[in-house]
Amino acid sequence: MKYHLIAFISGFLLDLILGDPVSWPHPIRVIGALIGRLDEKLNTKDEKKALKNGKLLVLAVALVTGIVTTLILVSGYMINVYVGLILEIIMTYQILSIKCLKVESMKVYNKLKNNNIEEAKKAVSMIVGRDVEPLDDKGVARAAIETVAENTSDGCIAPMIYTALGGPVLGFLYKAINTMDSMVGYKNEKYLYFGRCAAKLDDIVNYIPSRISAYFMIAASFISGKDYNGRNAYRIYKRDRRKHASPNSAQTESVCAGALGIRLAGDAYYFGKLVKKDFIGDATRDVSYEDIKRANHLLYVTAFLSMLIIALILFSFCFK
Repeated sequence: MKYHLIAFISGFLLDLILGDPVSWPHPIRVIGALIGRLDEKLNTKDEKKALKNGKLLVLAVALVTGIVTTLILVSGYMINVYVGLILEIIMTYQILSIKCLKVESMKVYNKLKNNNIEEAKKAVSMIVGRDVEPLDDKGVARAAIETVAENTSDGCIAPMIYTALGGPVLGFLYKAINTMDSMVGYKNEKYLYFGRCAAKLDDIVNYIPSRISAYFMIAASFISGKDYNGRNAYRIYKRDRRKHASPNSAQTESVCAGALGIRLAGDAYYFGKLVKKDFIGDATRDVSYEDIKRANHLLYVTAFLSMLIIALILFSFCFK
C-alpha cells in the first residue's frame, strides 16, 4: 500500500509538471487508435447489429486495456519492487490530464485576449464536441469554461478516485471507457446505436465520482479567493445539477457557474443541428475570456484538495 501511495502522489505531481507533450507516446492515444479501428470494422447502419457490435467494442477495449496494463504492472513488480514502483508512477501520471486541460484551454484564452476569434475557434474545437463556427467570442469562452468544469471530474477527480481504488489498472479502464464515450458516444445517425453501450457505461462509472468532484469543487470555491463564491457555488449546484442530458455533466458545471457568478450551457449546434439545452447558473455578469483563467485556477485548487484528501485516506490504510 505504501508504494501505491507514493506512486499516486508522484504521478499527480508529474502530471502537473510535465502535462502531456504531443511528441511523447501516450497509452490513451493507443487506446484511441484501437477504438478507431474497431469503429471502422464493427460500426454498421443495421440498428440491431450496431447495438450488438457496440457491446463488442466495449468488451474488447476493456479486456485489452485491463490485460495489458495488468501484465505491465505485475511484470514490473516481479522484476523488482522499484521497477514496479517506477512503472506505477509513470502509469498514474499518464492517467491524469490536469495540466493538459489547462494548457489546451489557455490556448483559447490567449487567442481571445489577442482578439483573434478565428484562431480561438480553432483552439476550442480541439477540446469541445459542438460546432464552433456559430460562436462569438463569449460563446467560445463559455465553451472552454464548460470543458474545464466538466473535465475537472472526467480528467482529474474521477481518474484519481479509480486509480486510488484499483491502481493504474482500474485507472486505465476508466480512461478507456471515457475515451470510448468521447469518440463514439454521440446521439447522431452514425453512433446512436453503436455508441450507446459506451455512453451508458460512461454515465455509470462517472455517476458517483462526478458528485464527489462537485463537492470537492464547492469546498475549493470557499478557499480560492475573492473571485469565487462558495455559497453561490453550492446554491447553483443544488438548483442546476440536473440541467443536462447527461446525469453527470452538470454536476461540476453548475458548481463552476455558481462560483464564478456566470451562466453556462444553453443551446448549441452539434453536427449542424441545433440542440436545445437549459442554462446553468445565473447571468449576474457577462462571461469573459478571463473566466477561462479563473476556471483553471478552480480546477487546480480542486485537484490539490482532492489529492490531499485521497492521499490521507490511502495513508490511513498504510498503518492499519
